[in-house]
Amino acid sequence: MTPASHLAKMTRRLLLTNDDGIDAPGLAALERACADLADEIIIVAPRDPASQIGHRVTTDEPIGLTKYEANHRYAVHGTPADCVRVALKALFADSPPDFVVSGINYGGNLGRHDFYISGTVAAAREAAFHGIPAFAISNYHRRELPFCWDTAADRARFALRHLLENEKLNDGELWNINLPHVAADAREPELRHCELERAPLEVAFQREENDDNGPRFHYTGSYPNRGHNGISDVAICFGGDVSVTRVPL
Repeated sequence: MTPASHLAKMTRRLLLTNDDGIDAPGLAALERACADLADEIIIVAPRDPASQIGHRVTTDEPIGLTKYEANHRYAVHGTPADCVRVALKALFADSPPDFVVSGINYGGNLGRHDFYISGTVAAAREAAFHGIPAFAISNYHRRELPFCWDTAADRARFALRHLLENEKLNDGELWNINLPHVAADAREPELRHCELERAPLEVAFQREENDDNGPRFHYTGSYPNRGHNGISDVAICFGGDVSVTRVPL
């Protein structure tokens, strides 16, 4: 799924971000994936992991910033959505990116439920709010299989290049992309357009009694056992293909 290296670069300036933090291996994999897609890559990502916080933004206190020695690499002391806001309205207001890509998240962001919980998706959604074409990329993780970030980078590159070459987002839309996690000897995944799964996640808790402070509840839901309608992004990704969903705001 790796494209020919001689193909023309698709965009002038690309902003990368995530929700797993500036040092996450998924962000490094995304940077490798995008190396031949843009003339200039900017990285503005959370200083610390900020998963599953949805579209939280910081407005009641200052937002810190750490600039790295590497050119155009910044850690925001805030949320994924904060990263995009700071990049678009403070750091690069005079020369905004042509595209924003958020990821590669370690774990799927599938269905409507994940779409609103995910910090990865929130960063892409924030870009779309400001009229910047955006992609959220996640990689479903199966615990029983070894995980390879180089494979994730290759599949992300293939998906991004295909969409940039062949499809155009309308104003107020973003792409939600989920890479499958398959065995090394499995067939090569295909890109398949699909809708977000409407069924909710399985939500289950185990109750633990605590006489002093009342009961506590431990989440026991099983992501791999979530339901789907057979044609949604959950079904496609769980079935071993790359799910691609065009999502309006």
